Amino acid sequence: MIDEFDDWRGETLSVVRALIRKAAPGVVEEVKWRKPSNSMLGVPVWSLDGIICTGETYKAKVKLTFANGASLKDPAGLFNASLGGSTRRAIDLSEGDIVNGAAFIALVRAAVAANGCGAGPKAKGSGRKGPSPSNRRSPEPTDQPRLLAGGNPQIAKADGDSPVQAYIAAMPGWKRDVGLRLDQLIVRTVPNVRKAVRWNSPFYGIEGQGWFLNFHCFTRYINVAFFKGTSLRPAPPGESKSNHVRYVHIHEDDEFDEVQLASWVRQASELPGDPLF
Repeated sequence: MIDEFDDWRGETLSVVRALIRKAAPGVVEEVKWRKPSNSMLGVPVWSLDGIICTGETYKAKVKLTFANGASLKDPAGLFNASLGGSTRRAIDLSEGDIVNGAAFIALVRAAVAANGCGAGPKAKGSGRKGPSPSNRRSPEPTDQPRLLAGGNPQIAKADGDSPVQAYIAAMPGWKRDVGLRLDQLIVRTVPNVRKAVRWNSPFYGIEGQGWFLNFHCFTRYINVAFFKGTSLRPAPPGESKSNHVRYVHIHEDDEFDEVQLASWVRQASELPGDPLF
C-alpha cells in the first residue's frame, strides 16, 4: 500500500512503520477496510494484543489514531487531534512535518503495555483482542536492521528522508536520541537539505552541489563528519587523515553546543559539497 503513494504521504507512512516495528517487535500489520476498486483507500492497522494505531491518509495529512490514546501519557505532546474523545487520540502529520522518533517509539510502547495489561477499552470494530501468544506473528529476520561494529545500523543505500529515519530509529540506546537531535538541527538550519543513506550512514547535502556532512555510530561515540571541515570557522576539533575533512565526536554524556553545530552546518551547506558519495 505504501508503494502506491508517490508523494510525501508514502514517505511519512514508511517512517512511521519503521518506528512502530522498532518499538513493537512482533507487531501485526494489516490493511483493513479496503475498497476493491482502489486499494489506496484501505487503512493500515498495527496491532499487538489489540489495536495500537491506524494510519489514515488524506490529501493534506496522514492521521495516526491510537485506539486507547486517551489513557496514554504523552509528555512530548505528540497528540494534536481527536483530543476531545473519551478513548482515542490522534497525531495529524502534514507535508514537511518531522516525526519525533524517540517520543513516538515511547508512545507506541506505552500503547502496547496498555493493551497487554487490559488498560482502556479496545477499539470498536477491532473484531478481536489481538493474536494469542500461540498464533502471534514473529518478526522476520529482516524486520530489524542488523547492527554492525560499534552498534551502527545496516541500512540499504537509498535516497530521501525515509532511509535516514529508519537508520535513526535503529540506532541503539542513547545514540538514537542524539541522531534525532542531529537530524532535526540539520533540517532546521538547512530546510532544503537533501538526505540519503550511503555506506550505512546518513548523508546530507544540497541538490546539484554535493554532500556536506554525514554521521556514523561507533562504540563510544557518534562521529559527525564535515567533508569541507577545514574551511569552517572555527574548524571542528576532530582531525582526519583525509584532506579537508574534520570531525565532531559526540559521547553519551556530552552536552554538545547546538549553536556552534548549527553554525558549522550552515557554513558547510554553503560550500561546494563532495559529489563522490
